[in-house]
Amino acid sequence: MTSNTSAGTLFMLPSALDASAHWQSDTPASVRDRAHSLDYFLVENAKSARATLKRLEHPRPLRELEIVELPPEKDGALLREQLAPLLAGRSAGVISDAGCPGVADPGALAARTAHAMGIEVAPLVGPSSILLGLMASGLNGQSFAFHGYLPVDDVARARALAALEKASTQLRQTQLFIETPYRNLRMFEAIRAHCREDTLLCIASALTAPDQFVRTLAVSQWTADDVERIDRRPTLFLLLAA
Repeated sequence: MTSNTSAGTLFMLPSALDASAHWQSDTPASVRDRAHSLDYFLVENAKSARATLKRLEHPRPLRELEIVELPPEKDGALLREQLAPLLAGRSAGVISDAGCPGVADPGALAARTAHAMGIEVAPLVGPSSILLGLMASGLNGQSFAFHGYLPVDDVARARALAALEKASTQLRQTQLFIETPYRNLRMFEAIRAHCREDTLLCIASALTAPDQFVRTLAVSQWTADDVERIDRRPTLFLLLAA
C-alpha cells in the first residue's frame, strides 16, 4: 500500500533508560521538539508515558493530551481504531516505558499496522540498551541476536544457555538477553555454572545512569563480588562463545 499523503505521521519516540536524569543527558532536542508538537500518544503504560512527557517539559498540561495505552497484540481492531485519527491528518507518538519503542519493547505492531494503513512511520534517535550495551561490550557487533527473557525454570534456562552458546560458536554471533532485575544474580550464577569458561560474558547494567556498570570478561574470570551492583538493576547480558 502506498502512503496516504494526507495522513499524519506515527513518530516512534524513544524514552529515557534512566528516568531520573535531565532530558538533555540522553535525548536530542529534535525529539523533545517533536514530542512538544504532538497531543496524541499511543503508549505502553499511561503513567510512565506521562512521566516521560513531563521530563521532556511538554508545554501543554498533561491532562489536555490524549494518551491511550496500546492494546494486546491480538486486538488488531482496537489498534486500527487508535490509528484512525492519523488517516485524517493527525500525527501521534509511540512511547514505551524505556528505550526505543518497537525494539525489544511494545510498538512494533503499531508501526506494522500503520504501514498497512498507508500511514508514514518515522523513527527518532534515542537511547537503546541493546545498542549501548553492544557498543561497550567489545563483542561482535556485525552479527548479533536479542532473545528477550530466558526461561525461569533452572533446567530450561540451562538448556537455553547451552543453545545460545552453541549458536554463538557456529555463527560467531553475539547473543543478548535480559532478566527480571530481582533475578539478575540468579542468571549470573546460571551462566557461570552452565557456560564454558572461555566464553566471553558482558554485563551491562543501569546504562546511561551515573553509576552504570559495563564489563566484559571470560566466564571463568567473573566472581560474585564483581556483580553485586547489578542486583535489582536493569541489566543486559551478552555472550560470545569461541
